[in-house]
Amino acid sequence: MSQNYMDVQEFIDQIRFGKIQKLILLLCFCVVAIDGFDTASIGFIAPALKHDWGLLPTELAALFASGLMGLMLGALIFGPLADRFGRKTMLVLCIFLFGCSSLASAFSPEIQTLIFLRLLTGIGLGGAMPTAITLMSEYCPSARRSVLVMTMFCGFTIGSALGGMISARLIPMIGWQGILFMGGILPLILLPAFYFLVPESLRFKVLKRHSDADIQAIIKRLAPELCKQLVLESQIQKKNSSSIRELLSRKYWCSTLLIWTTYFMSLMIIYLIASWMPTLLTNIGASLEHASLVTAVFQIGGTLGSISLGYLMDKWGADRILSAVYMLGALFVIFSGLSTASLFWLILSVFIVGLCISGGQTGLNAYTAVFYPTHCRATGVSWANAIGRCGSVLGSFVGGWLMSFNLDISVILSLLALPALLAALSLWVLRRNRQSSIL
Repeated sequence: MSQNYMDVQEFIDQIRFGKIQKLILLLCFCVVAIDGFDTASIGFIAPALKHDWGLLPTELAALFASGLMGLMLGALIFGPLADRFGRKTMLVLCIFLFGCSSLASAFSPEIQTLIFLRLLTGIGLGGAMPTAITLMSEYCPSARRSVLVMTMFCGFTIGSALGGMISARLIPMIGWQGILFMGGILPLILLPAFYFLVPESLRFKVLKRHSDADIQAIIKRLAPELCKQLVLESQIQKKNSSSIRELLSRKYWCSTLLIWTTYFMSLMIIYLIASWMPTLLTNIGASLEHASLVTAVFQIGGTLGSISLGYLMDKWGADRILSAVYMLGALFVIFSGLSTASLFWLILSVFIVGLCISGGQTGLNAYTAVFYPTHCRATGVSWANAIGRCGSVLGSFVGGWLMSFNLDISVILSLLALPALLAALSLWVLRRNRQSSIL
């Protein structure tokens, strides 16, 4: 049998986007959708928990923060492990962990147990999301990578929107326990399909010099019409240095810090809105249905932003587009704070904030997955998410802290313009640095 030598990415670029890649897209979409469902539903079960257990706002903030702390720890732990042991291996482990933990949390007898189980759930989710992003990006053709990764990540915003709407309607019937039960059983149903049908990253197998039989089996699944045996190579040589150390090496340290800053600011905005918007709106007299509508509109805007920004990023450049949308998002965050008296204008402004900030966060995930090379890609994506989770933890605490001062909702929302502007500035500096390095 004749042999051809080809780079892994060149092979991915030349074959059609077939059944296996579409399956990976679908299943990774489902993983991040469950993450989105979990993120939104915890905000909507908070009033029910407060009523059933007589919780204080500080105890609710601790509940929110425990899940977000878990997300941060999961990203820190599982990213380097995915670069060492494989994307699929760690993803299957993470799905099992957050499924079982969420299922157990439905039977929590008191708040301390629930806080602990939310921490475990967050650890699993925190490792799953960046690993799914990495796996998907490594099966995408170069010309369509941004739009495909961002289409996959639409699962998060769709899951968040559905999580809010489903929770608002089902809590009176099945209680907060039923919502947590749903969040646990869904990933466990997904797990067998992921384990048996999804292949390990081809890039990872080539880089780690796995057996030729394993690599050829994946090649045949991707391109069954191929009649010649391919010997795939990687332009990046296998390195023995730590993938974490590589992120802060002389080549990457400045860009890494700028990416981390953007993640921190972006996720602080997203999680403050997702966690506290229902409570903020109900505090000023809005019904739970209206609160769920406004929060769902934020996620719908993020979904549409993810799809549209993916095309723009592939065409015009990721950092240029992302810097512009975060700037626009800052303006409409201020406008949303001034529009709470009108449901129409509030919905419109929150929709645009979702399109820019939530859609921009999706684009940032796609950008980061391309920015780092294969040997430290999972670590790069997951550690950026981990730093972002620090922002989300801060957002949860800041939301409760600002509410303790009885500040108006317009003031709280308007203050979110500052982190949006800092995210835009970080991306602008990152773009200038990359241009100067090329020159």
